[in-house]
Amino acid sequence: MRRGGPSVLGIVLAGGEGKRLMPLTADRAKPAVTFGGTYRLVDFVLSNLVNADILRICVLTQYKSHSLDRHITTTWRMSSLLGNYVTPVPAQQRLGPRWYLGSADAILQSLNLIYDERPEYVAVFGADHVYRMDPRQMLTQHIESGAGVTVAGIRVPRAESSSFGVISPGSDGQTVESFLEKPADPPGLPDDPETVYASMGNYLFTTKALIEALQRDAEDEHSVHDMGGSILPQLTDRGEAQLYDFSANHVPGETTRDQGYWRDVGTMDAYYEAHMDLIAERPKFNLYNRSWPIYTHSNQLSPARFNAGGIASESIISAGCLIRGQVTRSVLSPGVVVDPGAVVQGSVLHDNVHIGRGAVVRGAVLDKNVEVPPGATIGVNPERDADLYTVSKGGVIALGKGQLVP
Repeated sequence: MRRGGPSVLGIVLAGGEGKRLMPLTADRAKPAVTFGGTYRLVDFVLSNLVNADILRICVLTQYKSHSLDRHITTTWRMSSLLGNYVTPVPAQQRLGPRWYLGSADAILQSLNLIYDERPEYVAVFGADHVYRMDPRQMLTQHIESGAGVTVAGIRVPRAESSSFGVISPGSDGQTVESFLEKPADPPGLPDDPETVYASMGNYLFTTKALIEALQRDAEDEHSVHDMGGSILPQLTDRGEAQLYDFSANHVPGETTRDQGYWRDVGTMDAYYEAHMDLIAERPKFNLYNRSWPIYTHSNQLSPARFNAGGIASESIISAGCLIRGQVTRSVLSPGVVVDPGAVVQGSVLHDNVHIGRGAVVRGAVLDKNVEVPPGATIGVNPERDADLYTVSKGGVIALGKGQLVP
């Protein structure tokens, strides 16, 4: 943080494989996946940290990291004059010839970053969620509480608890009494039995507590060496864990509709639904908040162009697009071409997708460089689509980078 405030080192965990988001992660790490037309998923956490004046950030990578490394190094250039940086840190096997065993082991093997920087606090945040948050407000609570770790939580229906780490707060509403990793049937909250606190994967540690917890975990041969599955339960048992209620967080420029918005886009259905949240007249998540911007790299492209009767409604159309057909309720990344007579409905098209004359695309996610031939259909014949493409549980049709369309 800035001179005069507490010193905070940001560590972003970006090493996961992202198997549930295939085929978008077939050739890239999940945090490098495009979102909202021009952004990468990692841009959301980095923007939140930088907007909060946390300006020294290490991004821990491992799987298929080239695209992510390139995006960070070309986009996130901080002032070296002031000693600020955002840097990707690949797995380095500092503790022997092995890769990361889990997210806690990733930080353990990267303790040199903490020793070099010597911060008072360490913010350990996930890299693949869509949200706005001011971490300074969470830090204030953490410092005042004297906790070893503060974990951000958000209320979700109890029926969804098997997808999250679940936090059970004590009678004071802040002390964490138990932390259960993806439980099938956890207890509900006292004021709402059908709701639980889900961990957002964002943690603030006092540096000493983090280092000691990692060292204890490394000595436990039965541990899975995971932040949620190992470190949080350990510090909870020691009475050192606190809950931060995300609903209390406010950022400049937020609306009553998008305040408290957070989405884990780890599955194709969640990824698709989060895109649909962007395109309403009053979007559930507002990309256009200039008071708390989401930063990314913008290529030098001409503005979007509409010709030959091309129209678009309830959609996001990025620079460099050429629209000659009809686009509704869709998100188009830069360089997408929609030829005359083509129809795109409820879809997400990544960079340089080409929809041929008279083709129809409905309810689909097409990765970059996919070419849909003239007259072809996607999302029209469910049985045919299931034979040719990846189809999610919710019926979203997904094509990987450059995948051929018959």
